[in-house]
Amino acid sequence: MFRSTLRAVAVAGLVLVPVTGPVSGASAYGVTAAAIGGNPSGGPRLTYFGDQGRVENGGPVWFSIEGLRAGWDTVTVRSPALVEPIRLTPVKKGSAQSAQVDAPGSHHRIRGDIAPGMYPVTATAHGRTVATTRLKVTARGSAMIGRFVVGPKDAFPGSDTPADVRPGGDVLVVLTDRHPASGEDVLTVTSPVFDGRVTIRKDSADDPGCKCDDGATVYAGRATVRGDVLAGKHPLTVISHHGRQTTTRRVTVAGEPVGQGRPWLVGGIAAGVLALAAGGWVLLRRRGRNGAGSA
Repeated sequence: MFRSTLRAVAVAGLVLVPVTGPVSGASAYGVTAAAIGGNPSGGPRLTYFGDQGRVENGGPVWFSIEGLRAGWDTVTVRSPALVEPIRLTPVKKGSAQSAQVDAPGSHHRIRGDIAPGMYPVTATAHGRTVATTRLKVTARGSAMIGRFVVGPKDAFPGSDTPADVRPGGDVLVVLTDRHPASGEDVLTVTSPVFDGRVTIRKDSADDPGCKCDDGATVYAGRATVRGDVLAGKHPLTVISHHGRQTTTRRVTVAGEPVGQGRPWLVGGIAAGVLALAAGGWVLLRRRGRNGAGSA
């Protein structure tokens, strides 16, 4: 919807971007501002917007600037990541809003021949630098993984910090992706806490149905933690998007192995049984001697 609005405004030759701050709370179908950089001293602040909440290799980008003195007229945004410089102007004279000039034939996009990473951005006015920032460019079609967690099968893993798991315990593995690869219905998860690879599936019956996953594709599956795994934090890795992206999280193992009682308790019970048996044997011998003496 937001992109349609931008295109409608662009017909007039301008893309309006409010300078009151980054857009927040955007859905997977909207646009989110990446408020990175800016001048901490309170000077002009340059922010950028990317489609689907990020700026992708070869994708569109929108810029906004705020904090300029009244009467500013034109700011030019340049970066080695951009196809061409982008020009910003006030919406109208004295306006607090900047407008990204979208003239016919302009290409306000990220270059498609650069690697993902951070790129410098400079905003200049009349030959003077007025603001800088760093532009984070992600790979085209890359994942938007939210939760990637392991938790006890009877728990409800509703956050990125699920309950610890115990050695030998049955667990639920959940991964959410707001930008899954087309045709990728199954993912494989690896970790030292498992004996082998673990398969998680889209539309699985093990999907916990958490409201926090609204709009995301959920992959889920069950596994068993090794009984001999040591306590501590262990890596949890998945390779998605047909082998192009690797994501790693941590799973915490703590507590005693499932099905193993407390050693001191087992020893105490065994000692008690032996004591009772010995006491019964002594009592029986005494009764036998008393019976023989009376005869």
